Amino acid sequence: MMNHSMNNKPGNQDLEKEGVPDLLRELELLEGKMLEVVQSHRDIIAQLNPEQQSSCINLLFYLALRSEDIRDLQNRLHVFGLSSLASSESHVYSQMNAILERLGKIIHPDEKLFYTYENAVNDIRRKGQVLFGIKKELTVPYLMVTLDSVYAKNFDKIKELLTTGMNVARINCAHDDEVIWAEMIDALQKAVGETGLECKIYMDLAGPKIRTIFHGKKKAKHKIEVKLGERIYLSETDRSNGDKILGCTIQGIIRQLKEGERVLFDDGSIECKIEKMEEDLAELSVARISRGKPFIKSEKGINFPDSHLSLSSLTDFDMDCLPFICQHADLIGYSFIRTAKDLEKLQNLLKSETSKELHIVLKIETQGAVKNLPSLLIQGMREKAFGVMIARGDLAIEVGFERLSEIQEEILWICEAAHVPVIWATQVLDSLNKSGLATRSEITDAAYSGLAECVMINKGKHTIEVMETLKDILLRGGGHHIKKRYTFRPLNIAKSYLSSI
Repeated sequence: MMNHSMNNKPGNQDLEKEGVPDLLRELELLEGKMLEVVQSHRDIIAQLNPEQQSSCINLLFYLALRSEDIRDLQNRLHVFGLSSLASSESHVYSQMNAILERLGKIIHPDEKLFYTYENAVNDIRRKGQVLFGIKKELTVPYLMVTLDSVYAKNFDKIKELLTTGMNVARINCAHDDEVIWAEMIDALQKAVGETGLECKIYMDLAGPKIRTIFHGKKKAKHKIEVKLGERIYLSETDRSNGDKILGCTIQGIIRQLKEGERVLFDDGSIECKIEKMEEDLAELSVARISRGKPFIKSEKGINFPDSHLSLSSLTDFDMDCLPFICQHADLIGYSFIRTAKDLEKLQNLLKSETSKELHIVLKIETQGAVKNLPSLLIQGMREKAFGVMIARGDLAIEVGFERLSEIQEEILWICEAAHVPVIWATQVLDSLNKSGLATRSEITDAAYSGLAECVMINKGKHTIEVMETLKDILLRGGGHHIKKRYTFRPLNIAKSYLSSI
C-alpha cells in the first residue's frame, strides 16, 4: 500500500542533492540570453504596429530558446515534474518564469514580456478573424476553396460551396483573366447575399514561376525525351545543340547558375545536375527520372533549389493585376517571396494603391523564404495582421520531399510563436478531389492540417466531398493536438537568424 504522508515529500536539502541549483542556474542563463536578444531588437520592435510588438517579443524569446540544444535540460525538468517548455511556443517567457518560480526564484512580472497562454490564444484567434472572418466551429480551421473558372457560370455550385463551409474563396491570378475573375466574384457576392454567410476573397499573385520553353518552336506544346546520364542544355537563346535544348520563361536566370547545382523539372520528377557553364548556356546531366514517361514538356515548372538567384518576387504581370486585386480582394497571396525587402516593396505598393485594408499572406515555397522566415515575420508585423501559407507544392521540391514534414512543422512552431495565422495548402485530400476516393496517407495528412488556422483545398471534381470529409476528420481530431510533446534540439532557422544580427 502506498504511503501518501506529506513526510515522504523531499525537503530542500533533498532537492539540492538532486541538482535543483544547477537546474536553476541553467534556466537563468537561458533567460538571460532571451532577454539579450529582445534588448538587441528594441529599435526594430518600436517600429512595428503596436498590436504586434508583444508578438515580436515572444517570437524573439522563442528563437533564442530554439537556437540552443536543451534536450537534456528538458529531461531533467521532467524528472522534477516541471514543464519542459514544450508546447510553449505562444507564451515562452511566461512559461519559463513559471518554472523558475516553482524552483524558488522571486519573479517581478513585466507586463510587456509576460505574454500568457490565454493572451496568445485570444491574439491568434483575433488575427484569424481579421483575415478569414467569423466561423462557427472553433475547433475546425477555416476552409479556403480554390475557385475553378467553371464556377464563373455556375452560381448554384458557388452557393453549395458556401453552405458546405467555405470561409475563403481563392482565385489564382496565374490562371484565367480579369473578366473570369470578375464573373466568379459576382457569383460569390450574389451567393453571400442570398445565404447571409460571410466569405473572404483571397487572390494569389502569380509571381515569378519559371517554366520551360523551346526556342524557335512554333507549336505551343513541345517535348523532348530524356534518358539517365545523357546531356541536355538550358540556354537563354536559340542554339543548335540538336533537339536536347530548352529555355526558360525568365531571362537572366541561366547566367546565375553554377556547376554542381541541381535543376528540377516538372514538380521535381526529373532531376539534373549542372556539369558545365558557358555564359548563357548550362550543360546538364540527367541524374534521376521519377516517372513512367521520361519527357520534359513545354510550360512545365523548373526549380533551382541550390541556386542563389537575383530575382524580383513581383513580376510585370503581378503589377498589372494589383489594381484589380486591390479593388476586389480581402487577402493577397505573395508568391515566391524570399526576403523582408520583397515584403517591404509590396507593403509600400499597397499603401500607394489603396486605402482599404488588404491583408498580405506570405507564401512560403522557397529555400530563401524558409531561411528568412523570422525576418519576414518581423517585417510583416508592421501591419495589424497578416498570414503565412505553407505552400507545400514548390516547397517540397525546393527543400526535398524527405524534409517537407520537418520544415512544415518548424514553420508552424515559429508562426505560433509570432502569433501569425497559418494556411495549410497544396494537395489536401487531392486523390479524393480528383477521383472521389482518398488514400490512407491523405487522411493522416488531412488530420495534421488541423494544426493550422486555415486549410486550402485545390480545384477538383469532388470539392464538396473533400470539404465534408475534411470537416469530419478535423472535428474528430480537434481535441488531440495539444497532447503532443516535443524535445528542443536547435532549429537551423533560429540559429541562422540570430547569427545574422
